Amino acid sequence: MAARAAAPLYTPEMLALAVELAGYPPLDHVAARGEAVSRTCGSTIAIDLGLAPDDTVGEVGMRVSACAVGQAAAALFARGAAGRTAADIAQAERAVAGWLEGGALPEWPGIEAIAAARDYPGRHGAIALPWRAACAALSKKDGAG
Repeated sequence: MAARAAAPLYTPEMLALAVELAGYPPLDHVAARGEAVSRTCGSTIAIDLGLAPDDTVGEVGMRVSACAVGQAAAALFARGAAGRTAADIAQAERAVAGWLEGGALPEWPGIEAIAAARDYPGRHGAIALPWRAACAALSKKDGAG
């Protein structure tokens, strides 16, 4: 019986997302700022979140040092974060972590674009970074500095 071939990791869609990340530069004067580092690959993200009056995410800015998979995950996070609460982001972070451990694909807009990366455990840390950094930011909002 032949082994199942892994889906290609770097698809044109994933690479396009990585380039899209340039549309989310760091923000000044934000309500929430957080960072996350992948122990697996050393990727890093610093995220700035501007919050709407109802405490939902309004704007996202990032500084990302990661592979194309991590950059694509960050762009997907930024695309889908607007209007979400801290609880929504925390639930999504848990869903992403569960998916990476073999669970169902999380409900996040466009996440299918990086679905093949689950077959590459060395990329898991980079995938989870934006949600981890956002949770860190929202846990200390108004202390962004």
